[in-house]
Amino acid sequence: MENTYCYKTPIGYLTIGDNGSAITKIQLEKTENTGEESALAKKAHEQLSEYFQGKRREFNLPLEMKGTEFQKKVWQELLKIPYGSTCSYKDIAIRIGNENAVRAVGGANNKNAIMIVVPCHRVVGISGALTGYACGLDIKKHLLDLEKKWPQEKTDISLREH
Repeated sequence: MENTYCYKTPIGYLTIGDNGSAITKIQLEKTENTGEESALAKKAHEQLSEYFQGKRREFNLPLEMKGTEFQKKVWQELLKIPYGSTCSYKDIAIRIGNENAVRAVGGANNKNAIMIVVPCHRVVGISGALTGYACGLDIKKHLLDLEKKWPQEKTDISLREH
């Protein structure tokens, strides 16, 4: 059984879902939803709050990502993009061993149910332009600007600064 609870955040209402042992979704909502707050949702909300305040750069949460094997491969690569960095859809396609899967990588990003923690907002077009984001480019820009505001040391030279 999945628990869900909605929190107000600087980007709007986020619904956090969990199955009792792992976070299964973090999604932006247009309106506040009701639900039952679990200890795991509360922990996720606390970490997200720290992220929005510039105090957290990495999340320490159990995750259960539901999707195809290809999608899970892409999402695992997204987890490797450091805070404050971006990479292109093509970079992700190359890292998963299929440089021609750029559109499929974009499709997998679009199906990511655990926004921010699985940082699909850090994936940009090959030119560095902001492209495609399920929650809208304004939210993507907001998250990238937030990470730019509180930078940290870059750890992978193949990744771009935004």
